[in-house]
Amino acid sequence: MDMVSSEAGKSAGVKEFDVVVVGAGFAGLAALHYLREKMGYKTRVIEAGSQAGGTWYWNRYPGARCDVESLQYSLAISPEVEQEWNWSERFATQDEILRYTQFAVDRLDLARDIDFNTRVASAIHNDQDDSWAVTTEQGEVYRCRWLIMAAGPLSTPNIPDFPGLDTFKGEFYHTGMWPKEPVSFAGKRVVQIGTGSSGVQIAQEISKDAAQHYVLQRTAHHIIPAGNRPLNPGEQEEIKRRYPELRDFWQTLIGATFYQSLPSDPPLVPGDKSIFDVTAEERKKIFDGAWAYGGYAFQRAFPDALKTKEASTLAGDYIASKIRETVKDPATAEKLISTQYFGTKRVILDTNYYSIFNQDNVELVDVKGDPIDRITETGVRLKSGREIEADMIVCATGFDAMTGSLTRMEIRGRDGLLLKDAWADGPKSYLGIMINGFPGMFVIGGPQSCSALANVITANEQQVDWICKAITWLDDNGYTSIEPTIEAENAWVNRCNELADATIYTKGDSWYLGSNIPGKPRRFLLYVAGYPGYKAETEEVAAKGYEGFVLDKARELS
Repeated sequence: MDMVSSEAGKSAGVKEFDVVVVGAGFAGLAALHYLREKMGYKTRVIEAGSQAGGTWYWNRYPGARCDVESLQYSLAISPEVEQEWNWSERFATQDEILRYTQFAVDRLDLARDIDFNTRVASAIHNDQDDSWAVTTEQGEVYRCRWLIMAAGPLSTPNIPDFPGLDTFKGEFYHTGMWPKEPVSFAGKRVVQIGTGSSGVQIAQEISKDAAQHYVLQRTAHHIIPAGNRPLNPGEQEEIKRRYPELRDFWQTLIGATFYQSLPSDPPLVPGDKSIFDVTAEERKKIFDGAWAYGGYAFQRAFPDALKTKEASTLAGDYIASKIRETVKDPATAEKLISTQYFGTKRVILDTNYYSIFNQDNVELVDVKGDPIDRITETGVRLKSGREIEADMIVCATGFDAMTGSLTRMEIRGRDGLLLKDAWADGPKSYLGIMINGFPGMFVIGGPQSCSALANVITANEQQVDWICKAITWLDDNGYTSIEPTIEAENAWVNRCNELADATIYTKGDSWYLGSNIPGKPRRFLLYVAGYPGYKAETEEVAAKGYEGFVLDKARELS
């Protein structure tokens, strides 16, 4: 199928495609393979980086590692790729994931349809013929009928507007924009700002070599052991042998991933009992087993730990006891104990974080009690007047999650509507896939989807499958446009809010609500009922002839 093969009406210098995909992370690669190989569409991927990989291309900071088990964190689009690639550890490093990505790109010959080192400046909808014009920062223009935004939910670094930042004379880095060249911490005074997932990971690397390592923490997190290890002999081979069966099994689980790799494995934790249905001794025994095993077994030990404040508090109390056991200085230990409900922020997998605070060269600085006043030429000044001298500042301050990768571009939909304006009071979508006012534009991993609360590759591939089937159906039935109604969009946002309100997710401050970005409207950004529920709801809409969408016909590309 080639909708744009005709020479008639083409503008000089404009590149014509059926589908344009923005972003060459796992979602963009899956979309390209599906559209090109299964559907025969003329497709182009536009990627800002010099190679594919998405978040694993940009977040190359020391210690970067995935928190989904490597044997489950892989593309399902090609049996050849999943069988031929071999993982080395339970939780893969950034470098290994990037090498895996390149292996998939080479094996599937994807690079010939990707424009690297190309950043999108704008995407403008043409209301006359329902086409999109995508313009790059270099001035190149791509025209397409269908536009897929796969720019990533965690891909726009958040650098706080610290006064004086531009005056600092030392080295400055953000974990989300780490250079390709090696960075040495050896013998340096390093100030680290931020203690989320990236901060926890890089802290363990900085502390090994820095002369002095200051960890500036605003909010303590709940951190549980990863239990990382080399893969056991025969473990990988058994998973590969049963991949089709296992992928079906994993998709029945709330996060589309689980510590229990094989459906025949006995459960490590009950997972179906209330935290109050067991005695204190039984509860401790279950938590102890999950803690020792590592990964997200702890988070899934009791289903109500993420639903009620009372159950969440008990889970948090257990983690607090582990911190007090590990950290020798009682005052430091208390600072590391989160005062938020367990799970209101993303739970972090750890290798050795708490123990670094027993080192003489590491100091935890509470910048909630004594906030940063400004960055100086020689370091950081706190409100109290304390000056922390530094040779290097490392910002591990996270991302403008779920929306930042889209609102930083000029995206204009029907009647010139700017996406940033449409989301001025908070982001809204229908199914986490499409947005009222932006016909023919699909989003992968966007707000009100389940991507960030599940195995993101599995979640993204499900959205890719849904989008590609929708495009085929629309073309086969003569439709040139699809757009959600405002009523369907509002109903979906309300549903996501109601689901979240029934949990502890909305009872704290986190990037789940946009709380990490000053001035960002507070709105819960995710579908929390789990991958199986999300998949069922989105597929039901498609089965009903794309209920909740306005479909348009007979607009020819001019």
